[in-house]
Amino acid sequence: MSAGQIHNPVLPGFHPDPSIARAGDHYYLATSTFEWFPGVPLHRSADLVNWELIGHALDRTELIDLRGVPDSGGVWAPSLSYSDGQWWLIYSIVRTVGAPYKDVDNYLVTAPDIEGPWSEPVFLNSSGFDPSLFHDEDGRKWLVNLQWDHRAGRQAFAGIVLQEYDARKQTLVGQPCNILRHDELIEGPNLYRRDGWYYLMLAEGGTGWNHGVLMARSRRLTGPYAFDPNGSLLTTRDDPDGPLRKAGHGELVETPDGEWFLAHLASRPVDTPDGPRCILGRETCLQRVGWTDDGWLRLVGGGNKPLTEVAAPRGTPHPVPEPAARDDFGSLALDPSWNTLRVPLGPARLTLAERPGWLRLRGRQSSHSAFQQSLVAKRLRSVRCEATTVLDFHPTHFSQMAGLICWYDTTTHFYLRVTHEEGRGRVLGIDLTDDGSYQELTSSAVPVDDWPLIHLRARFQGAELRFSASPDGTAWQRIGPVLDAGKLSDDYGTRLRFTGAFVGVCAQDLGGTSAPADFDWFELRDV
Repeated sequence: MSAGQIHNPVLPGFHPDPSIARAGDHYYLATSTFEWFPGVPLHRSADLVNWELIGHALDRTELIDLRGVPDSGGVWAPSLSYSDGQWWLIYSIVRTVGAPYKDVDNYLVTAPDIEGPWSEPVFLNSSGFDPSLFHDEDGRKWLVNLQWDHRAGRQAFAGIVLQEYDARKQTLVGQPCNILRHDELIEGPNLYRRDGWYYLMLAEGGTGWNHGVLMARSRRLTGPYAFDPNGSLLTTRDDPDGPLRKAGHGELVETPDGEWFLAHLASRPVDTPDGPRCILGRETCLQRVGWTDDGWLRLVGGGNKPLTEVAAPRGTPHPVPEPAARDDFGSLALDPSWNTLRVPLGPARLTLAERPGWLRLRGRQSSHSAFQQSLVAKRLRSVRCEATTVLDFHPTHFSQMAGLICWYDTTTHFYLRVTHEEGRGRVLGIDLTDDGSYQELTSSAVPVDDWPLIHLRARFQGAELRFSASPDGTAWQRIGPVLDAGKLSDDYGTRLRFTGAFVGVCAQDLGGTSAPADFDWFELRDV
């Protein structure tokens, strides 16, 4: 009996670099979070069809310190595994993005239960990113990661490095060994053992339109490894019109019945006058795979293109509750679907208790800061959606602002905010930061001093973004022009970008007086 159809992406919105593992009858997915806190969301499923967010692995500052990390730095490519009766999670923290350097530290944490508590981090190495842990049949454990080479004239992606990990001593032992090099860009290594072969699953071609999954194998752990003669197991580089693009970075999981599935990332582009743009970032998908008689892995059904509809594994469906569209802030803790930038917001900056039924944010640094922002946001899961909130805010100085923000990173975001202007009182307007260039749309400013509450709305329709506002939630008026939501994507700008679009609420107080902004509720729904 099949549990039905897997609808890709299984994790819509910004969920890149999926790592999948099974323990008993349940499957778990961990994904990258970059500069967002908490780090590494954990999703659970009993059928590979229905997934629920159960929390985050890196939910304490002892596990990740992201203060000052650059946009698209932070937590890269976690690797989740289950062995010896416990969970193992490997992750990178990248503090320098771009060339020539990648200042990166790789860590290991463990937990007896997927929901924690997770151990204090064990430092592993800093030689490169995308580490993963391989548990061999003899009980030994091995770390593999990309070797980064900063030197001029050299291949920066300098091969895959293997080194043994001693779990008792909690340290790497022996000397690292470079087990595979390739003229093409390869990263994201994961080791598997089957029928006397060691298999390396690799991400190839970078994270953009040329992305793919490539396999290599060897009879010996240390190599030599031979690449799959058929080339890419999965790619969309030759499918410019497919619904899923940028497919790559894969991991394998086997069901209790011996069926195999590949978790991978992909993006769903939106057409814009400037070309396709992936506003939702890189999302998590699943494909059926199987082993050939000569021991290579292939997509079930043939070819190497990802499918949007995939037959689920045998078993009974296990539906899970749909995430609530509206948050009335009736709890004393934020729902785990909310995220903050780089650091958690303690009760001095974010509270649900001071005004019950309201979220109170106390203003901190600007939207350009990589240190201390008062911002909470949710992943955009659809490019046809509407975000609405209600704001009670009484600024007394132009340095105090609060409102609704549509976010890619500190260099690119659209902000519908309330502030104070001398002689006018409260004013509602739009601030834009476009690839680092700041602009205020003063012609769109609206006086709102006599509004009892300020209802704010952002509506996404493909690559078009429209802001509106209302004093009562009934009579809405457009604020500003139609904005280019395609800029909230990896495919825009002059900097390396690896995340996805968010929408949320924030407050700033550049004078350091911590002015409070209260939000009655927040709703994000498809339209």
